[in-house]
Amino acid sequence: MSPAALQTVAVVTNVAFVLTLGWYLILNLQWYSYKIERVVLNHHKRLWHLYYFIVPFLAYFVLGTYFPLFFIIYFILFFWWYRHLDKKLVPTWRVKRFFIVLLFATLFGDFLCEINAGCETLPLFLPLLLAWLLSTGIEKFLFLAYKKEAQRKLERMNGLTVIAVTGSYGKTSMKNFIAQLLGTQTEVYMTPRSVNTLGGIIRDINEALPETAQVYVCEAGARRPGDILEITRMVRPHYAVVGKVGPQHLEYFGTLENIVRTKLELIHSDRLKQAFVHFEVTDEPHENVRFFGREIEQVNATLEGTDFDLLLDTGRLHLHAPVLGGFNALNIEAAVLIAKEMGMTDEAIVNGVSRLVPVEHRLQRLDAGGKIILDDGYNGNIDGMKEGIRLCALHEGRKVIVTPGLVESTEALNRELCDAINVVFDIAIVTGRLNADLFKKCLTTPEVYWLEDKSALTSLLAEKTRAGDIIYFANDAPNFI
Repeated sequence: MSPAALQTVAVVTNVAFVLTLGWYLILNLQWYSYKIERVVLNHHKRLWHLYYFIVPFLAYFVLGTYFPLFFIIYFILFFWWYRHLDKKLVPTWRVKRFFIVLLFATLFGDFLCEINAGCETLPLFLPLLLAWLLSTGIEKFLFLAYKKEAQRKLERMNGLTVIAVTGSYGKTSMKNFIAQLLGTQTEVYMTPRSVNTLGGIIRDINEALPETAQVYVCEAGARRPGDILEITRMVRPHYAVVGKVGPQHLEYFGTLENIVRTKLELIHSDRLKQAFVHFEVTDEPHENVRFFGREIEQVNATLEGTDFDLLLDTGRLHLHAPVLGGFNALNIEAAVLIAKEMGMTDEAIVNGVSRLVPVEHRLQRLDAGGKIILDDGYNGNIDGMKEGIRLCALHEGRKVIVTPGLVESTEALNRELCDAINVVFDIAIVTGRLNADLFKKCLTTPEVYWLEDKSALTSLLAEKTRAGDIIYFANDAPNFI
């Protein structure tokens, strides 16, 4: 091959390689909320960094003219790996801007190399560095502009009542139940799905919050102290709900006390009228704070729904909700307290609760092919899983569980989950590697199957389950976890 042809191959390979590394980088950043420190320090499968970034990066400098051959092998392996991911790259404008900057920097790599020392490393390293730094700078500038736009929109909506919800467990369910209950009497808008970060909330306000809405229900999540305070200062809630708090995301906060303090940032709104805080979170009195969770009695949760009594200042309410899980009594209580605070009558509340719709992927019952499916894919806490297991125990037929175990939790809680599974289930299907080693030691169900990812799950369920079974999907964690 002529020198010119070799040079062309080298240039094409270089561009393709940088774009592939860029794809890996932005994919991981998207998974971890575009926080580079989380990608480096909190990634659940750090060996992927070695296989798909570090080793190829080093090979670029070691192999010289043989690198194009290596790249072909690497790209095939990378494509196979990416194809089997269940959470692929979403081509948002942020991602598109990253690739525009990366491509521009890569194409001008030779020029940058000529005016800088260290030419052997700059053509590869500098485009990636520039793409990350410049795209991050652009996003920060746009973020500030979008934030001001969202603040102006909220200020224009003078009559809007803002309700914010947080907690380690159940915040999405509480948000949905509050919105459904209040929605029987007024126009309510809530943040969709599990949108609960400041950036997600700002975008949702700008793009989706209708200016005709009278009530806005907002979910607030956190990965570090100060996250919820930022959301609080942004939306300035009139009413706040702080649900149960536990050791979720402990690797980010360090201690349970830090988690509690972060969740309680929600009550520091400058226009707070009333906050409802679960009694186990804190016993410290605070102005405009009411503790809740002790008023629930006579809970009867079955595969058909949940009944319970609620002791209020105005008397006892008997409530029936067509949602599964005894823990939902607490989530419904939060909705009832907000509804009472905003003037709904007991009769309207009872009727509203009786028409609540289960939250998707949270102990959602589906009946198909003679099987009962409990879709609890978005639940990741021990209390919720144990309640799902208890409901499965009420079923007379065979019982099957599909789970990766608890994610971002402790070994002790995963052992507790394992013990609960052993008592109830006939078949356990463990997905992913995160808790596989622990579960291999403690699972004693009659049949256990291990899947590194969920690509073969459908065929395995078709083979191993039959009409009359109940199948419990507990925590549908993506396979990068």
